[in-house]
Amino acid sequence: MQHDGEHKMTQILGVSGSLRQGSYNSALLRAAQQLVPANVELVAGSIAGIPLYNGDDEAATGLPTAVETLKEQIVAADGLLLFTPEYNGSIPGVFKNAIDWASRPPKDVARIFGGKPVAVVGASLGGFGTILSQDAWLGVLRALGTRPWCEGRLMVGRAAEVFDDEGVLADEQLRNRLKQYLAGFVSFATRQGD
Repeated sequence: MQHDGEHKMTQILGVSGSLRQGSYNSALLRAAQQLVPANVELVAGSIAGIPLYNGDDEAATGLPTAVETLKEQIVAADGLLLFTPEYNGSIPGVFKNAIDWASRPPKDVARIFGGKPVAVVGASLGGFGTILSQDAWLGVLRALGTRPWCEGRLMVGRAAEVFDDEGVLADEQLRNRLKQYLAGFVSFATRQGD
């Protein structure tokens, strides 16, 4: 039992929608882990090891371990932060596939996603910083019954210019914007649905 004055550590789950080793979205997630407010832990989830969805496979063997892990991480988190690349003006198939798996079976959707605070950010090499992909996620998040945060927006364009060769976010102005964005989302995620 918590006593007055004790604060539970807020946990946010961050998931990068890229499998690439040098992914800018994974680098943005790592930067965010250093910039979250005090008393907040940003846990990195993963879509690695999740096969293409096939209802026959699900019926035969159930959910893959990587999917079960992701689902329980979402449940345990106070909020979900999607770091999305943009492929051909929309959501990367590999990322959507992972979220589709996490929505199985349908009776579990409310437990996993219902009312879950969610925000979407993204980094791209182009100048528009995943604006189309972020917008495309909104319909998916609505279908899952989440509570999307739309007050803040963070789109990292020309990613090659703001990350150094080691994948560290070197742009100070962008670091400050990311820090403010994270503080805003954490504040939203920890408000009890008011």
